Amino acid sequence: MEITRQMVLAFTIVFGPLVLVSYAYGLSHFDRPDDLWGGIPTSWQTYIAPFMFVAAAGFLIYWWIALFQFDESALTSLHWPWADSDGMGAGRLLLAYALILIPSALWLESTIYHLEHDYAWTPVLVVGSLLLTSVGNMMLGLLAYGAHQDGLDHSGLMLAGAGMLAIQCIFNDLVIWVYKFPW
Repeated sequence: MEITRQMVLAFTIVFGPLVLVSYAYGLSHFDRPDDLWGGIPTSWQTYIAPFMFVAAAGFLIYWWIALFQFDESALTSLHWPWADSDGMGAGRLLLAYALILIPSALWLESTIYHLEHDYAWTPVLVVGSLLLTSVGNMMLGLLAYGAHQDGLDHSGLMLAGAGMLAIQCIFNDLVIWVYKFPW
């Protein structure tokens, strides 16, 4: 099956808002939303919360360039920095977005499930979702770097967008939050 720009766009239009809906739903039915911060001190929360918006802006910058600024040939030419283009760039982009958006939509519910049940295996769900999201974020960065190697217009902004997303997804969530969470 050939992955097209329209497929990637449709996927992100459905699953992007689904992440926000999952957060709204999760927060609305959980009695102790402060518990979701885990062991993050209140003073750190004022640093971390703004980076959620920085991450969203980075995601949107990358999304806009990849799906609205690149022509079809630029999109399909996306490749890993160590490989040559093979015309499968849209598929790589879809995989990266899937690894970011699907686990992100499941993270809050898996965290609430862990807090309410605390089975030995529930941390695997929570950390696994953050790890998959981080892998997807790294994939976006690698695709942007491959585009930069090829001299594609706006690839530097794509790198910046992936970096903005990485501050939250990789550093704040996967590293700091997982380390500080009272497992």
